[in-house]
Amino acid sequence: MSDEVEILLVDDSVEDVELTVLALRRGKICNKIHIAEDGAEALDFLFCRGPHKDRSFSLPPRLVLLDLKLPKVDGMEVLRAIRRDERTKMIPVVILTSSKEQNDLIDGYNLGVNAYIQKPVDFDKFSDTIRQVGMFWMLINQPPPAGALLALSQGA
Repeated sequence: MSDEVEILLVDDSVEDVELTVLALRRGKICNKIHIAEDGAEALDFLFCRGPHKDRSFSLPPRLVLLDLKLPKVDGMEVLRAIRRDERTKMIPVVILTSSKEQNDLIDGYNLGVNAYIQKPVDFDKFSDTIRQVGMFWMLINQPPPAGALLALSQGA
């Protein structure tokens, strides 16, 4: 399954993307990471449309790391769209944001986020947090069986 994306990282900060990918790679947590720089690109990827129309719903990412403050479509709207659709609603989503707003935390959980993490400012803490998130979601957590989301959405 060489086309399988294990993590969809949605973040418009080049620095945060580089640090996140570096921490995941150093921890040997995943093989394939797709980066979306805005919410619209994330939705195109997840819903197999636009430049990602050749993707298949049978290979969803195992995890979405989602920033909130994004251009085009904000992170809450991306989360809302993921949870609204039968084909994507079981994909684990972790909000990874610098936001300290309590309303963002509450809204995220109300929309069905699996975890909400405030990005540490300190480089070492940031790296350790990303490594721990990756370890849990990619190695410890049991994801839905391959194809389960597609079968569910087709009424199987």
